Amino acid sequence: MLVKINSAALYGIDAYPVTIEVNVDKGIGYHLVGLPDKAVSESSYRISAALENTGFRMPGKKIIINMAPADLRKEGSAYDLPIALGILAASEQVQFQNLEQYWILGELSLDGSIQPIKGALPITLKAKEEGYKAVILPPANRDEAAIVDGIDVYAIENIRQVIDYLEGKQDYSPYKIDMEQLFYDELDRLEHDFSDVKGQENVKRALEIAAAGGHNVLMIGPPGSGKTMLAKRLSGILPPMTLEEALETTKIHSVAGILKNRGIVTQRPFRSPHHTISDVALVGGGSYPQPGEISLAHNGVLFLDELPEFKRSVLEVLRQPLEDREVTISRARFTVNYPASFMFIASMNPSPSGYFNDPDSPLRSSPAEMQRYLSKISGPLLDRIDLHIEVEAVPFDKLSDNRRGESSREIRKRVIRARQIQTKRFRNYPDIHYNAQMSSKQIREFCPIDEASLQMLRNAMEKLNLSARAYDRILKVARTIADLESSENIQTPHIAEAIQYRSLDRNDWFG
Repeated sequence: MLVKINSAALYGIDAYPVTIEVNVDKGIGYHLVGLPDKAVSESSYRISAALENTGFRMPGKKIIINMAPADLRKEGSAYDLPIALGILAASEQVQFQNLEQYWILGELSLDGSIQPIKGALPITLKAKEEGYKAVILPPANRDEAAIVDGIDVYAIENIRQVIDYLEGKQDYSPYKIDMEQLFYDELDRLEHDFSDVKGQENVKRALEIAAAGGHNVLMIGPPGSGKTMLAKRLSGILPPMTLEEALETTKIHSVAGILKNRGIVTQRPFRSPHHTISDVALVGGGSYPQPGEISLAHNGVLFLDELPEFKRSVLEVLRQPLEDREVTISRARFTVNYPASFMFIASMNPSPSGYFNDPDSPLRSSPAEMQRYLSKISGPLLDRIDLHIEVEAVPFDKLSDNRRGESSREIRKRVIRARQIQTKRFRNYPDIHYNAQMSSKQIREFCPIDEASLQMLRNAMEKLNLSARAYDRILKVARTIADLESSENIQTPHIAEAIQYRSLDRNDWFG
């Protein structure tokens, strides 16, 4: 007897329909075809034990299972449940009602309980798009699946209960969640607040500018000066995520299997990989491509602490995603695109010892050591960083001050107002959303400066030995500073402040 069950496969961050065809006939053998990976091929052992432990049996006949379309790679253990149900129906141990209305996925434990899968959100979105009535998924995936409106989600604990439901012996109510209420309740929750930071007013100001214009940042300062603490608070002053951004981010985290029972990602991600990370783990990939850290940081912040400690090859693969805001992973038979629109924040010591130009430190670095240390960061990567912020150690009187600083919520209000100005400015440029994304064409159009400002910029480039790449960056940052002050035109003070944030472009940096 032939039985067909609807399931799905993941391809990038999207799902595609898969039909599990099970035929049980005379003979002996278990044959699984349709490009299954190792986890799928091993399903027969899990299915056999699960059926035995729930009062059923594996038929002693010839079982042929085809996973169509046969040219699409099937990965993971999410097919255990539909294959098991197909075997039971094809061997006439059960009779299911309206089976064609469901998409079914789940990994089976040996006792028949249903374990979580990856990608429940994109799977449910695709099932709704294809016009199906409902999905049957593991209980651990119910929150992320239930945020999709217009399709029923059944989160059932074990295969015995699924069988009773599909046979009409047991009724279960679809799991419901108020997605908008959940989203807006969690939207304003901040784990890290700028009010906890002592001193560092100049750095807070620079990070506010970065958040307002979407600029990438490099913080340079000695150990213990608070670079990591400041970076962790940056996502809290970015504009709150829109519902569309939250769903897109949740899809990526769902495919990666890191949602951890959260229905929807409401806070902008903050990802901080260790400097030993490989280039594949950073940008994504592998034999069966998975999203990397830059995609997990989509719509949020990617923070690389101690930037020169990262392998040169790892840093170089960042260049294309920073420019294109997506990453393309190509294999012989397919290509996968993952979104990667993030703010890039990095930190580093000013020298190998960490105490460059500190007269009280016995650890001094020679100009040659400085050159070797900073040369680990390539010029093309520095080209994509708009602000270089020098972070100094916090003096004792600031550390011991019990007064709280300005809160992240207050800073975020100014950032949101500046972003609204930019949204209006770039309304005729659908691919540009904030100042950091401006090309040379938009800089000429939106960043005109008067003669006094032009003269100041010329003097700065000559006297401070600023490199040519600093010119566009200064104008972009000055445009953002003007937006924070609701100024239609860039003024001389805006240019003067923007010049301060190009310290690594100075040719006298090495002494």
